[in-house]
Amino acid sequence: MGGPFSPVAIGPLRLRNRIVKPATFEGMCPGGAPSEPLLAHHRAVAAGGAAMTTVAYASVSPEGRSYATQLLLGPGALPGLRRLTDAVHREGAAACLQVGHCGDFADPRVAGGRPLGPSRRLDLYHRAVSRPMGEPDLQRAIADFARAGALAREAGFDAVEPHFGHGYLVSQFLSPWTNRRRDRWGGPLGNRARLAVEVLRAMRAALGPEFPVVPKVNLEDGFPGGLGIDEAVEVARRLEAEGATALALSGGFVSRAPLYMLRGEVPVEAMARAQADPWARLGLRLFGRLAVPAHPFEEGFFLPLARRVRAEVGLPLLLLGGLRSRAGLEGAVAEGFELVGMGRALLHDPALPRRLERGETDASGCVPCNECIAEMDRGGVRCTRPGPPEAPGAPSTG
Repeated sequence: MGGPFSPVAIGPLRLRNRIVKPATFEGMCPGGAPSEPLLAHHRAVAAGGAAMTTVAYASVSPEGRSYATQLLLGPGALPGLRRLTDAVHREGAAACLQVGHCGDFADPRVAGGRPLGPSRRLDLYHRAVSRPMGEPDLQRAIADFARAGALAREAGFDAVEPHFGHGYLVSQFLSPWTNRRRDRWGGPLGNRARLAVEVLRAMRAALGPEFPVVPKVNLEDGFPGGLGIDEAVEVARRLEAEGATALALSGGFVSRAPLYMLRGEVPVEAMARAQADPWARLGLRLFGRLAVPAHPFEEGFFLPLARRVRAEVGLPLLLLGGLRSRAGLEGAVAEGFELVGMGRALLHDPALPRRLERGETDASGCVPCNECIAEMDRGGVRCTRPGPPEAPGAPSTG
């Protein structure tokens, strides 16, 4: 296997190197529509040398949204998304679209109704109680994922990433903490994994056997009683058997362990200032440290768990988890991970891949302050301590 700057093939998709900008919610789709800042954000990443950039958090249906600035995937979004993929392709990179459904984490004010989930649950963040999904709800969600995959391809994306992690709908079914059902969708892992398997099957039926489908999955939820690594390995095996092209390995749970997927500082005050809702501001200031537990940061923090999956499956794997240096990228590739993700490091400096390859720097200047996540609610994700001013095309909103 070559180094991080060597080309790699993921199914029929050939990438110029192994560095992927993973999905990080942009907050740049007012009214659910793609915007020029969204295009500029991903064009800058492509111009900076990453092999592929991932547009985040596209909802497969109106009922699956948690933010008014979250992309809603439908025919009306296609012209804007086509402009975005054209811009990324002109810079020599590929484009991936992450598609998902927020499940019981959906905001009733945005989704237009009571949130849906595997079981009844109170979501303190949105102050709503979910309704357990019936068979028609589940079949509709499965069909929505398949339709979203077809729309992604029509919009010019080179790959699609169904979101099966982070405590959203499919992850809620996988997790024993949120799935307390006693029917064919709950109980043992084979039942809890049924929604993930059925979604992947439906997307494969819509897209054919070759189009790259790269589910994002949790290595663990990040708290006792959630999905753990042993079950995560079995989920990976099942998705490989069902035709996943590759897997993106992550972790964390938005309603219980939201910073487990990022690690580092918890910017409670910045998050509170970004809230339009005064009750949300007050709640974060009073209880933010309890609601958002801190997790220490180290580069490659998912690597120990990811090794377990690498040992059990043969399909390509995208390693996430705070990679920020040339040594970190080289080490991950040397351990057999075909793709390496750089998220906050590319928010800090979109040109980092080119600078690393040219030997202009050895590591990102990003520190895990995580203030960028508060900016999602203030006009769009961006680094509050951006990198070198010479970074090509670095937009003010990302």
